[in-house]
Amino acid sequence: MSAQDVLVLAEIRGETLDAVTLELLAAARGLVSATGGNVGVIVLGRDGAGHASSMGAADRIIVFDDPQLSTYAPETYVAALGELLAAERPRALLIGATSIGWDVAPLVAARLDAPLVIGCIRIMDGEGDLRVTASFYGGKMLAECRVTGAPAILMVQPGSFRPASEPGKAEIEIRTLAAPLQPGAIAFEQWILPQAGDVDITQHDVLVAIGRGIQQKDNVELAESLAQALGGAVCASRPVVDQGWLPATRQVGKSGMTVKPKLYFALGISGAPEHQEGMKGADLVIAVNTDPKAPIFDVAHYGAELDILDLLPALTEAIEAKRG
Repeated sequence: MSAQDVLVLAEIRGETLDAVTLELLAAARGLVSATGGNVGVIVLGRDGAGHASSMGAADRIIVFDDPQLSTYAPETYVAALGELLAAERPRALLIGATSIGWDVAPLVAARLDAPLVIGCIRIMDGEGDLRVTASFYGGKMLAECRVTGAPAILMVQPGSFRPASEPGKAEIEIRTLAAPLQPGAIAFEQWILPQAGDVDITQHDVLVAIGRGIQQKDNVELAESLAQALGGAVCASRPVVDQGWLPATRQVGKSGMTVKPKLYFALGISGAPEHQEGMKGADLVIAVNTDPKAPIFDVAHYGAELDILDLLPALTEAIEAKRG
């Protein structure tokens, strides 16, 4: 174990590795590339070997297969993480800013008297220190943090990093704890998951996003036609979801989903900071709005001052004709 190593806490729900784990691995890989350290991913009470192929960006997969870790509970997770970090003293532990992360990260930091930074969107080496950019107030404020203590506990905002693709060594280590874990005061009962939507907008390379400019529910079909022609999916800003025209699983923004498509059509969306927080990672943003002062134009790569109800049928027809 090197003082330059970076550890990542994996989140596995049921049999599925949460996508945030791959983002954390990407952040860790980018950090150690400047220092020569290794990336380790910690799997608590799950089949780490079964997920090894998905976590190939890691150099080490550290599995704690303890009965008390078979279901999530904050106190047992914190005890296991605290023991590992105290023994190995890595440079940093990356945890997703998820419901589990909000439970665990502050408690681990308090247990080890370690520095904690929340809302991390960029993590870089700073000639011996960590330089971290953290986002607050829905992306309206950014804090540039210099972190000197180790191990630093960094809560990474989901959607801030593209999933890791660079391979590591992915060597599996089965660990046991020095002392048996005792059940905590908080007991796990069950996962209560939101009802699955018909589309996972986080997995699409092309998104057609609609806002108030769509005007009425019947016009959503125009956006659906364009999305189908482009091989993408329709999503929306909050006003459209609040009207009940699309399910909450299609909402992009601070109170919705964070997406990073290759192409993001922002149609009739004003572009409030809360919406921008969910889509600013898109490779290419094309905005269409009748208001030339709409904030969405500040983040768009291309923009047009048009009524989307005039644009949508013509654009869909042109794309379909081009594709034959």
